[in-house]
Amino acid sequence: MAVQTFAKLDRLKRQLDAVRPLSPEVARNLHEDLVLRWTYHSNAIEGNTLTLKETRVALEGITIGGKTIREHFEVMNHREAILFIEDVVQNREPLSECLIRSIHRLILKNIDDEHAGEYRKVNVTIAGAVHRPPDALHVQRSMEELMNWYDSATAMHPVQRAARLHVDFVGIHPFIDGNGRTARLLMNLELMKNGFPPLIVPMERRLEYYEALDSAHTTQDYDRFLILSIDLAEAAFDPYWYALGLSPD
Repeated sequence: MAVQTFAKLDRLKRQLDAVRPLSPEVARNLHEDLVLRWTYHSNAIEGNTLTLKETRVALEGITIGGKTIREHFEVMNHREAILFIEDVVQNREPLSECLIRSIHRLILKNIDDEHAGEYRKVNVTIAGAVHRPPDALHVQRSMEELMNWYDSATAMHPVQRAARLHVDFVGIHPFIDGNGRTARLLMNLELMKNGFPPLIVPMERRLEYYEALDSAHTTQDYDRFLILSIDLAEAAFDPYWYALGLSPD
C-alpha cells in the first residue's frame, strides 16, 4: 500500500512540476494562504486561541483584544520561521543540529529567550502521552543519533523520511517548549527540499495526530503516523489544483 501511495504522491508532484514555475500572482496568493493556514493550525494544536481570521489580522501586525501577547508572538514567530526554512531550501542548506536550534530560536523569540535554541536541562513529560522522552542528560546524544539516522536515510521516500524525522524529534523532545511547532517545520522543510508542498496538520485532526505520534513512540511502528502524513501530503496539493484550475490525474 505504501509503495503504491508513494507512487501517487510522486505522480502528483510530477503534475505540479509540469506547470512550474507558477505565475507571480498565483505564487503570491498561494504563499499567503499557506502561511496563514500553517501558522493558525500549528499554533492552535499547541493551545493558541486565536481563530483563523484573528491569526490573519495578527499577521498584519494588528493586536487582537482579549488575547495574550504570547499568542501574538507565536503568530509572528511562526511566520518568520516559515520564511527562514524557505531560505534554507532556496540555499540548499543541509539539516543539522545548528539549523534545528535556529528554527527553535525563532519559535520562542520574545517568548522565552532564555531557552530559545537551547536543549533542555530538565526532564519533561508529554501531556496525555504514554511515551516518556529521554532523560535530559541523554538529549544531546539522542539528537546526534537522530542526525546520524537522517544522514543515512537518503534512500527513503521524502514523505516517509519527513514523517520519521518528525516522530523521532518529538520523541526526544529536546526543548523545554516549542517542540511540536519545530517538528512540523522540520517535516515540511524535508518535504519542500524535495519539491513537495508543505503539509498542514489540521487542528480538527489533533487527537488523531497525537495518538499516531504516541503509538509510534511506544511501539516503534510508524505506519499509523505515516498513513496520516501521506493523507495530509496528498491534501497539500489541493490548493494548487484549485488556484490553477486543474484536476489531478
